[in-house]
Amino acid sequence: MQFQQLQYFVAVAETRHFTRAADLVHVAQPSLSQQIKALERELGADLFLRARGNITLTDAGEALLPLARRILADADTARHEVQELAQLRSGRVRLGATPSVCTGLLPDVLRAFHDRYPGIRLLIEEGGSHDLVRELARGALDLALVVLPLPTPAPALTTVELLREDLVVVSSPDAPRPGQGRRTVRVSDLEGERLVMFRHGYDLRELTVAACRAEGFEPDFAVEGGEMDAVLGFVRAGLGVAVVPRMVAARSGRGLRVTPLARPGLHRVIALAHRSDVAPPRAARELQRMLQRMLLER
Repeated sequence: MQFQQLQYFVAVAETRHFTRAADLVHVAQPSLSQQIKALERELGADLFLRARGNITLTDAGEALLPLARRILADADTARHEVQELAQLRSGRVRLGATPSVCTGLLPDVLRAFHDRYPGIRLLIEEGGSHDLVRELARGALDLALVVLPLPTPAPALTTVELLREDLVVVSSPDAPRPGQGRRTVRVSDLEGERLVMFRHGYDLRELTVAACRAEGFEPDFAVEGGEMDAVLGFVRAGLGVAVVPRMVAARSGRGLRVTPLARPGLHRVIALAHRSDVAPPRAARELQRMLQRMLLER
């Protein structure tokens, strides 16, 4: 049974005339008649009673008609939904990002994407790079914004470097400025400072602790274990200082003193990752394109 045969059958059933049905579906009348006969042979039953000047449905034709209409309607719905998705009028993007990226980078990008493609659902998952890589590997995400280098061993992922971002020191305005009041501080100046530190598995925790150890000292934690919002809140309360991305500090600067790190400073590399063996959906590729364009325009 062919889809085209069902189209021809429904056209004849609705017009009760082979010639008018052929005109309706834009096919020659002999071709339409041949396809109807082929359908009848396959089903093993006549579908029409063909009396001179009068076409009526047989019992088999009456039974087939609602089923054929439903099949054609479902096919039309499927075609419409695929076209909607192809034209980015519907669909979804499953995007993973670290909490600091969600706070500092994503709000403006997602607002611009949503304004342009309001029918696309945005599903955001926050997590550390280790967790996001695992979610990408099992197919739970289309894209992820991760911090390079990726954890090893890592699954086969394609990464595109997006941003090299400086880190800064944030402190409470009511507390003494770290680094004895200088306009910039060195990592070595953090020795003796009480640090507000992120939870284990957080990329910024690992980077900061490694930088302190490279300067020959172990960091002193006033409080540890928080996510980005909690860390910033603890700093505002005067519990200690923290090392955070520049974009996060810029968006969350109210109630915080921001001090740059002296050269060479600290930085992190943010990349967009997806599985190498599966191309992201079109909506995800469009979000990637918009993200790259907006970063270039900064």
